[in-house]
Amino acid sequence: MAAEGGGKEMNEIKTQFTTREGVYKLLTHSEYSRPNRVPFNSQGSNPVKVSFVNVNDQSGNGDRICFNVGRELYFYIYKGVRKAADLSKPIDKRIYKGTQPTCHDFNPLTATAESVSLLVGFSAGQVQLIDPIKKETSKLFNEERLIDKSRVTCVRWVPGSESLFLVAHSSGSMYLYNVENTCGTTAPHYQLLKQGENYAVHTCKSKSARNPLLRWTVGEGALNEFAFSPDGKFLACASQDGFLRVFGFDAAELHGTMKSYFGGLLCVCWSPDGRYIVAGGEDDLVTVWSFLDCRVIARGHGHKSWVSVVAFDHCTTSVEDGDLPAEFSGSDEDFHEQNHFGAGRDRANSSHSRLSKRNSTDSRPVSVTYRFGSVGQDTQLCLWDLTEDILFPHLPLSRTRTHTNVMSATSPPATGQTPSTLSTTTSSGGTNSKDNLSNSSTSGNPTNSLPGTLPRSNSLPHSSNPAGGSTPNSNTGSSNSSSSTTTATTKANSIIDSAFIATSVSKFATLSLHDSRKERHEKDHKRNHSMGHISSKSSDKLNQLSSSKMAKADAAKTLGTTLCPRMEEVPLLEPLVCKKIAHERLTVLIFLEDCLVTACQEGFVCTWARPGKVGLLSSQNNPANSPSGTVV
Repeated sequence: MAAEGGGKEMNEIKTQFTTREGVYKLLTHSEYSRPNRVPFNSQGSNPVKVSFVNVNDQSGNGDRICFNVGRELYFYIYKGVRKAADLSKPIDKRIYKGTQPTCHDFNPLTATAESVSLLVGFSAGQVQLIDPIKKETSKLFNEERLIDKSRVTCVRWVPGSESLFLVAHSSGSMYLYNVENTCGTTAPHYQLLKQGENYAVHTCKSKSARNPLLRWTVGEGALNEFAFSPDGKFLACASQDGFLRVFGFDAAELHGTMKSYFGGLLCVCWSPDGRYIVAGGEDDLVTVWSFLDCRVIARGHGHKSWVSVVAFDHCTTSVEDGDLPAEFSGSDEDFHEQNHFGAGRDRANSSHSRLSKRNSTDSRPVSVTYRFGSVGQDTQLCLWDLTEDILFPHLPLSRTRTHTNVMSATSPPATGQTPSTLSTTTSSGGTNSKDNLSNSSTSGNPTNSLPGTLPRSNSLPHSSNPAGGSTPNSNTGSSNSSSSTTTATTKANSIIDSAFIATSVSKFATLSLHDSRKERHEKDHKRNHSMGHISSKSSDKLNQLSSSKMAKADAAKTLGTTLCPRMEEVPLLEPLVCKKIAHERLTVLIFLEDCLVTACQEGFVCTWARPGKVGLLSSQNNPANSPSGTVV
C-alpha cells in the first residue's frame, strides 16, 4: 500500500537517511522475518510487535529478539549490526490456533542465558507466560476468559518486580497480576478501592490470593497502550477516547491529563529522565506533554496518517550547561563514544539531575536536545528534536528570543488585527539550537509565517498551513505559557486561558469561521486518505459511529483549553527526517545502542545502523559506504 503522494520518487522506499550525527543505513542482511522471508498477508491480523531482552551471557552476544507475525511467534538470537541474521535457526517458534499473539514483554530482571520470562498477550484475552529457551509454557492467565474477553492491547512487567505484571485490554480495563497466583475457576468479584475523574480502581474480593490483584477501568473505549515512567512510579495511559492520563501507580492517583487534537491516542512513551511524555494517534500528530507542568508544550506534524509508535532515543538525548561545558560539550560523536550500552539510564539520570537543579529563574543558558522518533500507518519514519527553545521559552538564551506580553493573552484582538500587533518583541533568529538547521521565519513577513510568539523548531519553508488547516491569525491572542516572559505566569496560565476563552468566544466566532470550514474540509480529506480509515474493520467503524456524537461534544469542550490547545497556541515541530521506509504500515520503532529497529505489517523487522556502526557487519563491510568522520 503506497503512501499518498505524487510520483515515483515520492513512493520510493528509502534505505538510508542523514541527520546531524551522520548517515543511518538499512542493513539488509540483518532483516528478521519468518524463515521463508515471504511478505505476510496482513489483512485483518494484529500488528507485528517486537520485544528485546539481554541475557548477559559471556559471549557478548546476549541480545534476544521476539516478534509475532499473524498466528506465529518467533524467538531468535539478535545479532544486530554485528552479523547477518540466520533465520533458519529460531531458538523457539510457536503457532497458535484460534487466537493470535498481539503483544509481548520480557522480564529483564530474571533473564539469563538459560532462562527468560516472556509474557504474551492474545486476541481472545488470555496472557501466557513462556520460557522460549527452556521451551516450556509456565502458565496461562485468564484461560477461561472470566476476567476479560476482549483483546489484549498491551502487557508489561511492573518495573523492578520479578512477579507482577500489568495487562491492558480493548475493553478499557487494566489488570494487575501476580505470576504466583491462580486466576480462579469463577469470575472475580470486585470491591471499589479508588475512584476519580473517568477512572476507577477495584480490588479482587477473595478469601485466598488470586488474580487479578487489581482492576483499573480507564476512560471510554479501548486502552491502546500504557508506559511506566523510567523510575517506575508513574503510569501513562493512551486511550481510544483521545485522552492521555498519567497516574501515580502505587497510590492510583491521577497526576494529569491531555486530550488529542481529534481521534484516539494509539501510543505513548516517556523521555529518559521522565520529564516529558510523547503521545501519537489518529490526529496524525505527535504531542509533547510536560509531566511537571501538566500541559502540552509542542506538537509535531509530519505523518500523513495515524501514528502507531513513538519512542525516545536515549543515546541522542543530551544536556549541556552554559557554565559547565566540560562534561557534555563537544560533538555528538564524542557523546556517543562515552555512551556505552547500559549507560543510557545513567546518562539520563545525569541529565535529569542537571535539569532538576535548575529553576526557572536561573538565567544561565541550558542546551538540551531530546531526540524521539515516530512511525505510522503512512509507512513513514519521522525523527524529531525537542530543543531548549521549546522546553524553556522563558529563559533568556544567547540569541534574540520571542516574548509575548502577558496582558495580550487576556485581550482578544479586533477582527482586522494582524498577528504582529500582539507581540511586544518579535523573533529575529532561528528557533533551533543547531545553527545549521535553524531557518525560522522572522517578524519581517508576518503574513505568510507563524506569529512571532510561537517558536517553530526545525523550520522548513512553509507553503501550507499546519495540521488541521487553521491559519496563524485565527486565534493569535490566546498564547499559553510557552511564550510567557516570566515564570510567575506559568502556574496561572490555565486560569488566563479559560478566562480568555470564556470572554472571547463571540468575538472569535466571526474571525475563525472561514478557518473552521477549511479545517473541517482538510480533516475529512485526511481521514478519508488515512490507511487506517481504509483498512479498518466494519466493527471498528460501528464503534466509531456510535461514539462520534459524544466525541464531538467532548472535543468542542476541550479544544482551546490546556487539555487540548489550538494548533496555533503551541509550537509546531517539523521532523528532522521523514522517510517512507516500508510497503505496509509500520508497527515498531525501538532505539538500541548501535542501531534502531523498525517493523512493518508484512512481518519484516529491519535494523538501521547508527552512523559509524555500519562497518561492524562483516557481510556489509565496505569502507566506501561508511560515512566519513562519524566515529560513534
